[in-house]
Amino acid sequence: MSKIFPKSANALPLQILIFLGVLGGVAAAGITYYATPAYLRVGYAPVQPVPFDHSLHAGQLGMDCRYCHASVEKSATSSVPAAQTCMNCHSAIKTQSPLLEVVRQSYQTGEAVPWVKIHNNPDYVYFNHSVHVNRGVSCVECHGKVNEMKVVQQAQPHSMSWCLDCHRNPAARIRDPQDVYNLDSLTLAAQGRLDEAKKFVEHAKIMPPTSCSGCHR
Repeated sequence: MSKIFPKSANALPLQILIFLGVLGGVAAAGITYYATPAYLRVGYAPVQPVPFDHSLHAGQLGMDCRYCHASVEKSATSSVPAAQTCMNCHSAIKTQSPLLEVVRQSYQTGEAVPWVKIHNNPDYVYFNHSVHVNRGVSCVECHGKVNEMKVVQQAQPHSMSWCLDCHRNPAARIRDPQDVYNLDSLTLAAQGRLDEAKKFVEHAKIMPPTSCSGCHR
């Protein structure tokens, strides 16, 4: 047998085991990282440095999403408000509240409030907010009824299959453009206006990509 297999072959089983161990470790690390709450877990609601109550601001007070998330109609990101935005109101309201100390410090020093990101797509996924909201896709479709959330949590899985469900049938999730930021509004389909939604999709030339290159750029 020694004439068939060289002596170095004796180490082959150990090398295979080491390779499989490393491969398994890398796979486990990747799965663990991309299966964390920041990506997939519905209900993920991290503690924020400032307890901003969306049910009060967006719900009870009726503040428009765009007041804080000002770039949502114009860019890929929705943007997080700077302390200046908060202080537009809180320079006169609850000026001494200890809950707003982080905001006041940010306003004075220029250092950003260390918000914890909730809806966090992987780096290999391209998503443009402006494309969606300007085509009748409401914030509710991806973020849920934020206007009813005291603590914002991830309401949808944001998985690839979940995105594709919408891309394959956009008419079912379209709202009247004037209702995009009305978080209590219903889709046209839910109002019994599916035909109107289909016409809107055709007129607005809404053709969501379903190929890999559409989102993985």
